[in-house]
Amino acid sequence: MELTKYGHACVRVEKNGKVLVVDPGTFTEGPVLDGADAVLITHEHPDHVDVDRLKAASPDLEIWTCEAVAAQLTEVPAEVQVVRDGDAFETAGFRVRVFGEWHAKNHPDVPIVQNVGFMLDDEVFYPGDSLTVPAVEVATLLVPTNAPWLKLSEMIEYLRAVRPARAFSTHDILLSDIGLALVDGWLRMEADKQHADMRRLEIGESVTLG
Repeated sequence: MELTKYGHACVRVEKNGKVLVVDPGTFTEGPVLDGADAVLITHEHPDHVDVDRLKAASPDLEIWTCEAVAAQLTEVPAEVQVVRDGDAFETAGFRVRVFGEWHAKNHPDVPIVQNVGFMLDDEVFYPGDSLTVPAVEVATLLVPTNAPWLKLSEMIEYLRAVRPARAFSTHDILLSDIGLALVDGWLRMEADKQHADMRRLEIGESVTLG
């Protein structure tokens, strides 16, 4: 499969002519849904789901997400399927397993929302806005590296808990060039420590997995 990094928290995964997109939110620019067969959405925050973009998408699109997001997509022409922790399904030629239930704790006055993580083909795990450690081996982790709910030590502890062979930065659009350089350095240090491939992909950059 080929994984391409898009802005902020969105990735596009392609295999055998099929296209799956994860978390195409309002911070993501460009025609990320062009040719897409399926969309996975981890949670309801607008940087992960752009309702207007989905309203304009093909009615043939399949959307898989948690109950809270599905409730916001009633006017979307595409088919919307609700999934929960422990579920497994197939879409766009990918085998998908669901792990996790809740977003990481954020502002003390903001309620914690639903958040589901997705494992694709037992290869790529995307946790959304959480630090869910799935009870399976993870070859490739899409690791959040910056967020109001995240600090550096938590990100490093998460990498050490999951111990993936590869980890690529996500959720990083709020960082300046200086901040991105820091992320590059932190990931490089942890990659050296774990003898793994851990780095930040540039927007539009692709890697081949599996």
